[in-house]
Amino acid sequence: MSALAALRDRGVRAGLGAAALFGVATPLAALLLGSTSPWMLAALLYLGSGLGLFAYRRITRAARVRLPRADLPWLVGAVVSGGVAGPVLLMLGLTGMPASDASLLLTSEGAFTALIAWVVFRENVDRRVALGFVLIMLGAALLAVPAGSSGPAGSGSGAGAGTVAAPGAVWPALAVLAACALWAVDNNLTRRVSLTDETWLAAVKGAVAGTVNLGLALLTGSALPALPVLLAAGALGLVSYGISLVLFVVALRDLGVARTGAYFSVAPFVGASLAVLLGDPPSWRLVVAGALMGAGVWAHLAERHEHEHLHPAITHAHRILPDEHHRGLLGPVAPGADPAAPRQHQHPSVRHTHRHYPDAHHRHEH
Repeated sequence: MSALAALRDRGVRAGLGAAALFGVATPLAALLLGSTSPWMLAALLYLGSGLGLFAYRRITRAARVRLPRADLPWLVGAVVSGGVAGPVLLMLGLTGMPASDASLLLTSEGAFTALIAWVVFRENVDRRVALGFVLIMLGAALLAVPAGSSGPAGSGSGAGAGTVAAPGAVWPALAVLAACALWAVDNNLTRRVSLTDETWLAAVKGAVAGTVNLGLALLTGSALPALPVLLAAGALGLVSYGISLVLFVVALRDLGVARTGAYFSVAPFVGASLAVLLGDPPSWRLVVAGALMGAGVWAHLAERHEHEHLHPAITHAHRILPDEHHRGLLGPVAPGADPAAPRQHQHPSVRHTHRHYPDAHHRHEH
C-alpha cells in the first residue's frame, strides 16, 4: 500500500495521534521543571492522566472491567517499567539537555520496542521495517553524542589540546535512553492485554504510577508545587499521557508492537518543533537526525504486508471490537446487558488472503 493510503488505517491514525499528543509533553514539561522537582512532575503527569480518565469513565458510565488473573503480571510489569521508572528518568534527563534534543532522542523508544518485539515475542519483521528502524536509531545515536566543548586556554601540552567532551554531558542522554528502554518493555507488556478496554488500561496505569511516584517524591523531600503548576501538570498529563496512551493501545491492538512503535516515533518531531518555537536554538545535529528519523518513519508508512495465512480456531473473552474478525460472530445483546462488557466468543478456523499487520488476531507464524 502507498504511504498515503496507510493513513486511512484506524491503527495508523491512532498511532500518529498518540505520537502527536505525547510529543508536546517533553517541551511543555521542561517549562514546568523550574517550579517543581522531576520526580514530583512525573507523579503529577501520571496522576492527571489516571484521575482524568477515571472521571471520564464515571461520567460516561463505562462498563466495569474484570482483568483475567493470567493478564495481571503483564499489567503490573507495564506499570512498574513504563509508569514508575520511565517518567522519572525522562525528567532527570531534561534537567541536563535541551528539550528539542531530548524530544528527538525519544524516538529510540520505537527501536527498543521493536527489538524486544522481534527477539523476545517473535513478531513479524520485513526488510522495509528493519531499514526504517536502522534509520531511526542512527538519528537517535547522533543526538546522544555530546557536542563537546573547547578546553580552557593553556590546558594540556599544546599539541593535541582542543575539543573534548564536556564533563557530565553524557548522563542526560543516557537517562533519556534508559527511559525509552523501560517504555519499550512497557509497550510489549501492554500489547499482551491490549484487548482490554483502552480507557481502563490507561486510567489504571496512570493512577498507580502517579500514586507511587507521588509517595516517593514526598519521601525524598519534594513538595507539592503551587496550585497553577499542579493544575497545569495534571492537564498536560491527561492529554499527553492519558489520551495518548488510549490511542496507543488501539494502535497496539491493530498494528502490533513494532509497527506501533514506528508510528509513535513521530512524537519527537512534534516535540522538537514545539521546543524550537519556545526558544530552543536549532542545531545541525537536530536537522540531520530529524531527516534520518523522518526517512525511517516513511519506510514504515510505505510497508505492504499481504499473503495467504491461517487463523486457527480460538475461544476467548473480551469486549467485542468493530472489526472484520468479530463481524457476525454474535447475535443481539441480551436485554439489560451492557453492550460494551466483555463477552466470550469463538473464532472459527479460516484461511484467507488480505493486507494485515501482526494485530491481536494475526498471531500466525511467518
